[in-house]
This record gives sequence, C-alpha cells and structure tokens, in this order.
Amino acid sequence: MVDSINEADRKTQMSDHQDSVLLNTGTRMPLLGLGTYKLRGKENVMLAVDAALGAGYRHFDTAAVYRNEVEVGQALRELLPKHGISRADVFVTSKLGPRDQGPMASEGCQRSLDQLDLDYIDLFLVHWPGTQGLRVEDPQNRVNRAQTWEILEDFHSRGLFRAIGVSNYTVRHMEELLASCKVVPAVLQVEFHPRLIQKELRALCAERGVCFEAYSSLGTGALLSDPAVLEVASGCKRNTAQVLLKWAVQQNVPVLPKSCNPSRVLENGQLFDFELSQEDMKKLTSLDNGQRFCWDPTLVA
Repeated sequence: MVDSINEADRKTQMSDHQDSVLLNTGTRMPLLGLGTYKLRGKENVMLAVDAALGAGYRHFDTAAVYRNEVEVGQALRELLPKHGISRADVFVTSKLGPRDQGPMASEGCQRSLDQLDLDYIDLFLVHWPGTQGLRVEDPQNRVNRAQTWEILEDFHSRGLFRAIGVSNYTVRHMEELLASCKVVPAVLQVEFHPRLIQKELRALCAERGVCFEAYSSLGTGALLSDPAVLEVASGCKRNTAQVLLKWAVQQNVPVLPKSCNPSRVLENGQLFDFELSQEDMKKLTSLDNGQRFCWDPTLVA
C-alpha cells in the first residue's frame, strides 16, 4: 500500500509541472528547469538534482564552462530510478564553451556528450557569440560562429542533439545566423528579468519560431529586494523569487532558477498554482531600464 501511495504521489507531482513550450523541432521543453551555474562537486550536484526531481523539475541545464557536466550526468543516472522516471522523462541542456568555437567545435560537442555520458542531449547551445582568446571586435568571431553552427547542425542531423540553439546572441547575431543557417535555432537563452525585457530580441524570436528562454531571472539576487517586486509578492502572498520567475513563466518564457538548498529548489518550483494579475505584470514590466547583471555580448563582432 505504501508503495502504491508513493507512486501516485510521484505521478501527481510530475503532472504539476507538465507546463512546457513547443519547440520548432516538434518536441516540448519544460518551462521550469534547474540551473546549475556555479554548482560544483558531486555532493552539491546530487543534492540539488535530487531535490529538483522530487519537486517535479524535469529540465536540467548545464554547460561546458560550468565544469559540472560529469556530475550532472552521474546524478541523473543514479537518481532517475529513485524517482521512478526514465531518461526519456527529462530534458537535458548543455552548451559549447567559448574556447571551442570554430575549429574545436566538433571536439567540444563530443566532449559534452562524453562527460554527461548520454546517448543524446535534448538541447545544445552555443554559449557565447565570441571565441575565447579573440578580441571582441575581431571579425574571426563571425567566421567561427558560422563554422560552429555547421557542426551543431551535423550533430543534430545524427540525432545526437535533439535540438540546437544559441545563448547570449543579440539581434545582430541572430539575424546573421538566421540568414545563413540550414537549421533554425530552436532556443535563444539570454538574460531576462523585469529590468531587461529585451523587447526587440523577443519579437525577432517570435517571428522566426525561436523559443526565448531566460537566465538570471532574479537579477543575480539584486531584484529580490526591489520595492516593486516586494509589493507584488506581499499582495499575492508569495516570495519575491517566485514572483520574478512567475512573471517570465506567465509570458511562456522558460526559466532556470538555481540552488542546492532543497527547500529553495522546492519553493522556486511552485509556480503553477497561482497567477499574477495584469496590473502586477505591468508593474513589473515597467521596471525595464536595460540593466544587465551578467555579461554584455553587444560588442562582440
């Protein structure tokens, strides 16, 4: 009886987070993912992934530059059976590091597959429009991007990457890619929060069928104490992190909150049982002032 109850609880928990977006590949990506930036060490990764799986997360985001692909892959292999789910039930994202742009792209792509120890990666992104070691204004950045994308298209054609996309691309970088690519990127992952709504970039993605995905939804923590965010949170009896994440999710923008604190992982995932009013949405959107808390790719040639 206990086993049947636990299994029923698991299925209910999973259905709580079935909210997803349809990618241009025809597959779906969960709106809620666990970000793993700065998450290092097997113990911390295991703790975070275990808490996330238990809270209903089915999307896990890593990258070569995070230096935790091995641990993320190991955690998923060890923990999926514990939670009664299979590889096919989760969506894994990783990203090509800037050092591997251009001539090293094929090796970098294969390295991520090997380190995660997966037969395929659900979504693989070009992490940055520039190449490590080149000056931002060097035109070779553009050449390397084009070569890199051809390599990603090859891995995609062989089923090793189920979907491919980019991260930190500006409108200019996106227009350049869309003018030459054989496979339209499925996802653009960029910094997105009420102080940086990236209206032109979102419009371009919507027009071309590219999923616009957010990182740094909390403004690296700076937005958690913003008076307007605090006011909205007080009004709907939620914490400020939930309000900021919901603001994006309610616009059908996937989010990737990160934490290795189990209770915070659980709280960050509780986004699908409440709605922000249109007034609250407008109040948060009005905070837009173009402020970046992370990297600025606009100068990359």
